[in-house]
Amino acid sequence: MHIFMPGDDIYLKIKGNPDRIHSYVNNILNNAVVLHTDTIPFHTIERTYLQEGNIANLFGGMLVAAGSVYFLVDQMNELREDNGLNINKSVAIGSGICVGVGLPLMLTKKKSQKLGYKYRLMMVKRGDPMYR
Repeated sequence: MHIFMPGDDIYLKIKGNPDRIHSYVNNILNNAVVLHTDTIPFHTIERTYLQEGNIANLFGGMLVAAGSVYFLVDQMNELREDNGLNINKSVAIGSGICVGVGLPLMLTKKKSQKLGYKYRLMMVKRGDPMYR
């Protein structure tokens, strides 16, 4: 779910037009979005493009960082004990799992949302549970 408020940047594609429109939301009417230079009815919008990441991207980045730091701290500990650069099997497995799970979470981002039967734009009034 993406919520647009007046003043937000919006990227969208109109049905039948191959170009993307980038503007900011000036006002939201009951059945249309008023942009900086245009008024676009909800039913003519084919797709909205999203700019922000989600919690999975943040969690994936933290997993990759934790796995890398865990491996590097173990290697520094091995050097401090004058053992050379020996790779501990359990540390390598643990850090590899963290990095292996974190990379797909970090790199997969939803770039756009196609509007249609399941997903549609709607006007939310003040006091509704989805109002921010």
